[in-house]
Amino acid sequence: MTDSGDHYIAELHVDEDSLPVTSIEMQHERRVAIFDLLEENMFRPLDSERGPYIMNLSLQDGRRLVMDVSRTNGSPRGTYNISLVPFRRVIKDYFMICESYHNAIRTATSAQIEAIDMGRRGLHNEGSRMLTDALRNQAEVEFNTSRRLFTLICALHRRTVQ
Repeated sequence: MTDSGDHYIAELHVDEDSLPVTSIEMQHERRVAIFDLLEENMFRPLDSERGPYIMNLSLQDGRRLVMDVSRTNGSPRGTYNISLVPFRRVIKDYFMICESYHNAIRTATSAQIEAIDMGRRGLHNEGSRMLTDALRNQAEVEFNTSRRLFTLICALHRRTVQ
């Protein structure tokens, strides 16, 4: 990481055509992830000396995440294509445990809810580490940024997993 504090995503746009019809909870989760990401993140394309950045996210063919990145002054910084095939199991398991979590909130004990939530966070962390690893030759991303991006991947990828 450089000493320059301008390596961050200042704007994030999600391709509307990539968005599936989702539940209110998923829409809320996506909005919160975008808000949190824009509040605090560290993202640095490896060949970029300066930021900040605008990122456009889209899902192509239900199997590739496309991150089109430019500086806020308009100069392009790259388009990163990430195969989501390796993420399928984690995403599918994440959706299953999120559903269990939302169901448990209504009827389960606090200890049961906490156990499910720990599993949910563990899967989320696994997906985040996979994303950081997938980007390692293209961009440096800190862990919390990767977590928020993984949440968005799940929101984009939902219709192809179910």
